[in-house]
Amino acid sequence: MRPAERAPDPREVRNAAEFVACLQALKDWSGLTYRELAGRAEARGEVLPRSTVANMLARATVPREELLVTFVRACGVEPGGLEEWQAVRKELAVRGVYEPDAADPVEGADPVEAADPVEGARPSVVWPAGPTESPDGAPDARRPGPRSRIRRALVATVALTGLVLAGVSVVAVLRDGHGAHPPRTLTAPSAGDVRIRVIGQDLCLGERRGSRSGQIHQVPCADAKVPLYSLKETGGGRWRIISDHPDYGPGCSGIPSGGRIPDAAYEDSECGDPSRVEEFALEPYGTPVEGYRIVPAGSATSGSCVTVVGDRSADWARLAQAPCAPDAAGQLFSFDRRR
Repeated sequence: MRPAERAPDPREVRNAAEFVACLQALKDWSGLTYRELAGRAEARGEVLPRSTVANMLARATVPREELLVTFVRACGVEPGGLEEWQAVRKELAVRGVYEPDAADPVEGADPVEAADPVEGARPSVVWPAGPTESPDGAPDARRPGPRSRIRRALVATVALTGLVLAGVSVVAVLRDGHGAHPPRTLTAPSAGDVRIRVIGQDLCLGERRGSRSGQIHQVPCADAKVPLYSLKETGGGRWRIISDHPDYGPGCSGIPSGGRIPDAAYEDSECGDPSRVEEFALEPYGTPVEGYRIVPAGSATSGSCVTVVGDRSADWARLAQAPCAPDAAGQLFSFDRRR
């Protein structure tokens, strides 16, 4: 909610479709996600299911009065403003354009029926081979000849080379911060289940369990289990990042208010909210490629990238929309296959 701006005024609407559009504008004005609206209503002892709100805003009929009152209160409208909404709704209802009770959505219904993300082919993982064990033969009692000495010299050279390569591998692993794991490799985006990893850190994207905000943070990859992510290609080089939350169900990562706020949060919420940016270009950065930027497609703030803000090395640093930086600091990700 931005105090400098007045809440949308419903008294100018002429029909049910405009009334619903004004309700959508009210939600945008509040700056609240579906989850936060539900939480505000719950704090008042009221019930405002997220799916019910999403269905209300997707229809061209006037909602029931009790639903309207709960929604408008949750958006932060004062009692005087609430009376205006009720009066306009009553006038439209008299014309016979109200939403009948029988058509009310069932609580918990999925507001948008999205196709399940297609599982992409999973690349095979090749693990480093263990050291080759030479056969333990019996000692040769004969005096070694020239060929034997040459063989021994070759074996020694190969062994030394192996030690050097092993040392380089250890250094690479330690530099990548994964001393107890196989070295991390960059994975390009492809449809299916993914774990979105921040390049240069052993941190992946996730939410705080129990939070209603949907705010996405960087968390230790071993703990990045809420929600589970997958990618779905929508065409034209654009992608949808699907979230599967154990408490709130399926959703989409996005930027609220169409990206009009320069530092808007990168968050998970229900799919299909027309006020959110829910499609992204996943752009490679560098030659050779060092990582992939998550660029909001159609954001009102052009030249923006999803960015780790604040202390970029800290657990639980949040992500938000920010200007794409020339060095892409805090803006590069790998879409590792989730197994």
